[in-house]
Amino acid sequence: MQTHFSPEQLKDPGIARANEILRSCVHCGFCTATCPTYQVLGDELDSPRGRIYLIKDMLEAGRPADEKTVKHIDRCLSCLACMTTCPSGVHYMHLVDHARAHIEKTYKRPFMDRVLRAVLARVIPYPGRFRLALLAAKVGKPFAWAIPDARLRAMLAMAPKSIPPVSRNDDPQVFPAQGERRMRVALMTGCAQKALNTDINDATIRLLRRLGCEVVVAKGQGCCGALTHHMGKEDLAHASAAANIRAWMAEHRAGGLDAIVINTSGCGTTVKDYGHMFRTDPALAEDAATVAGLAKDISEVLVKIGLPQGAPKGLRVAYHVACSLQHGQQIKSAPKDLLKRAGFEVVEPADSHLCCGSAGTYNLLQPEISAELKRRKVATLEAKAPQVIAAGNIGCMMQIGSGTGIPVVHTVELLDWATGGPQPRALLG
Repeated sequence: MQTHFSPEQLKDPGIARANEILRSCVHCGFCTATCPTYQVLGDELDSPRGRIYLIKDMLEAGRPADEKTVKHIDRCLSCLACMTTCPSGVHYMHLVDHARAHIEKTYKRPFMDRVLRAVLARVIPYPGRFRLALLAAKVGKPFAWAIPDARLRAMLAMAPKSIPPVSRNDDPQVFPAQGERRMRVALMTGCAQKALNTDINDATIRLLRRLGCEVVVAKGQGCCGALTHHMGKEDLAHASAAANIRAWMAEHRAGGLDAIVINTSGCGTTVKDYGHMFRTDPALAEDAATVAGLAKDISEVLVKIGLPQGAPKGLRVAYHVACSLQHGQQIKSAPKDLLKRAGFEVVEPADSHLCCGSAGTYNLLQPEISAELKRRKVATLEAKAPQVIAAGNIGCMMQIGSGTGIPVVHTVELLDWATGGPQPRALLG
């Protein structure tokens, strides 16, 4: 794609990176075939290629974002299926993230939009606040029908039937390995996951310790910054990321780390990109690159350690691969291979490359499109007649779980159970 940025514009690192990405696009349109929003809406501007044209026009002109551009960029899930499909290696993620930051700086959204986005950015990344919000949503849930705004109804619908008690395993501490220590790892405990499902971190700690890992929960870590990053709120996202970098580097320098283990794939995609996020920051660039290099999805670590071969469990598991895992991190077979090795029968739904519609806060800000994607995903999963659905991302688990009666659990919960841990709570009803 030909671009026409001025030498002055190209002095901006963000514009320079956007220029590189735009020039790599050859207009082939392969991305449209795997774009969930294009499949649902059928509008070229709701495909990656269409959005790239809008972004190019906006950035080249150096103008504020307009309503049309914002509408179509907001509809993007950032599922990154287009990056897996693209034969030219167009790094759409960096381009759309830059566009969102530009929108945040130059476009004044309607009042209700600004309020909703501000609330989400100031609540979900903080487990204590999020728990209070979920309790309030439970109270308001019976009255959702009377609320005209679909986004507010979606927020009320997000409240789970029960909110788990706070897990002390998420507090800063060190869990010694059982038997000979093979690795020393830091566990990212996350933010929303700590309010929605504490079993995931508990199962991760048990499993890693059982396999010879010393597990560190670092003091000062918190939200990875993904939620605010994808809303274009760069300052908030970078502040969260910087806190994590300092926390993990303090542990790395003090006792060494073989990996930073992440069991929420949406967070993993962001943490692995910290090197890019801080590439121009002289104070943090080197540490950010180190953290990005240490970041591993839990499935990557388990493959490296080696999981014991398990006897057949007689349980049919439909595996849902999160977009942030298969497209963002290019991890596709490891979780399935681990489940099979543990003794589970694993099936995968049709169109497994397509998003379930969760995508961070997407299901709250674009509830209609999200609901249709959920309907399609649940239908393909249920078509496999599984006894349980497994996934590696809390957002996907909540989204799919709200549309089916089949138990939905994290992959690591099944692997923990298969190697001596308790049966996942969801399977106990």
